Amino acid sequence: MFEGFEIIYVEDDASVRNSLTQTLELAGFTVQACATAEAALPFLMPDLRGIVVSDVQLPKMSGLDLLQRVRQLDPEIPVILVTAHGDVDMAVHAMRIGAYDFVEKPFAPERLVDVATRALEKRALRMTVQDLQRRLQQRAGIESVLLGKSPAMTQLRAQLQNLADTSADVMVLGETGTGKELVARCLHDYSRRQKHRFVAVNCGGMPETLLESELFGHEAGAFTNAQKRRIGKIEYADQGTLFLDEIESMPLSFQVRLLRVLQERSLERLGGNATIPVDVRVVAACKADLLALSQQQKFRSDLYYRLNVAVLQLPALRERREDIPELFDYFVLQAAAQHNRPVPALMPAQLRALMAHDWPGNVRELRNVASRFVLGILTDEMHLSSVAREQSLTLAQQMDCVEKMLLEQALKQHAGRPLKVIEALGIGKKTLYDKVHKYGIRMEDYRVASEGGEPD
Repeated sequence: MFEGFEIIYVEDDASVRNSLTQTLELAGFTVQACATAEAALPFLMPDLRGIVVSDVQLPKMSGLDLLQRVRQLDPEIPVILVTAHGDVDMAVHAMRIGAYDFVEKPFAPERLVDVATRALEKRALRMTVQDLQRRLQQRAGIESVLLGKSPAMTQLRAQLQNLADTSADVMVLGETGTGKELVARCLHDYSRRQKHRFVAVNCGGMPETLLESELFGHEAGAFTNAQKRRIGKIEYADQGTLFLDEIESMPLSFQVRLLRVLQERSLERLGGNATIPVDVRVVAACKADLLALSQQQKFRSDLYYRLNVAVLQLPALRERREDIPELFDYFVLQAAAQHNRPVPALMPAQLRALMAHDWPGNVRELRNVASRFVLGILTDEMHLSSVAREQSLTLAQQMDCVEKMLLEQALKQHAGRPLKVIEALGIGKKTLYDKVHKYGIRMEDYRVASEGGEPD
């Protein structure tokens, strides 16, 4: 029922201890029976994969004392206390100091089984969340932020690392939901500006009448209701990074002023005459074709060429479908940890639907689907049971993606040990290595360092 979990059961009456131990074991639990609280102490440890059930009245250390020891060790371990009939005040006190529940004597064995089941479910969920958090924390560096092993993502990370610590302004191009702000933050976080501010402005998210004050700031009395000086976003980002999202939405009149800031690295507040120097790196994001807009005189060509020196092109999710399993797995882990939910199993048919979907909302849409998947609120129209569209992958391409995903899952599950993977997948050794070579998988990436993996 709860594989790998156990119940530490403390009861000094031998006949009761033996009887209830048998009851719990018949219900499917693993039980470590102890005659005293002192005998139970060696089995208690932080992150115990189990719960404690203890009688209150014990020789020497009482059940309440044991509860306090467990709370000091790990307050998340559920402790169930067995109390004497009518001892309500003591039971209330136990709950106040952290007991999960109490069972009053005399009780039917089924009552204890029911309470223990609920406590173990809570503990198993808590351990799952802790495991998820550890797995998320194990990811490090830029690969923990920009996920994916596709050639497009490998190239993007290399370009970003090459540009991050330069002073060059950067243009980030990509469809909605591809992660343009995430890339901008990476440029900031991996640069020498990381200790200063990252300031984001959505150029299409505010009225034109407010944009000038928002970007350039204003002096007191510059306009009605301007009662005091206000520092604009550009000046606020001094020594840091200014992220201008949806720059194609910026009015032409503001584009002239932005171009001057980029060229002279200075600005004037609205209603002011003083020239204020600013040391700011500008990262602009766009989902439209700025060159086409400039040719249509809807975007200033001089600003376009000023920003077009260093360009990062973000691939759409449909262009790197091989990254979908890894991304979905990562978002599922995040959602499970966030919502205190177990990780649901992804069926092969559901994976095929994920791989076949066009993902018009790109990574943002995939993240939302993963969250709904964890919460159990997906419906048929939410992609996981949809039929592949005509313009999606061919059957052979889908099979390759699924095969690669299953192989990577097996390698992850068995810590990269070839013999275990061969046994789990029911394939031969040559087949395993042929597939690994075909999909460019590095088996050493999955091996547990402390074990060193099995020899080939």
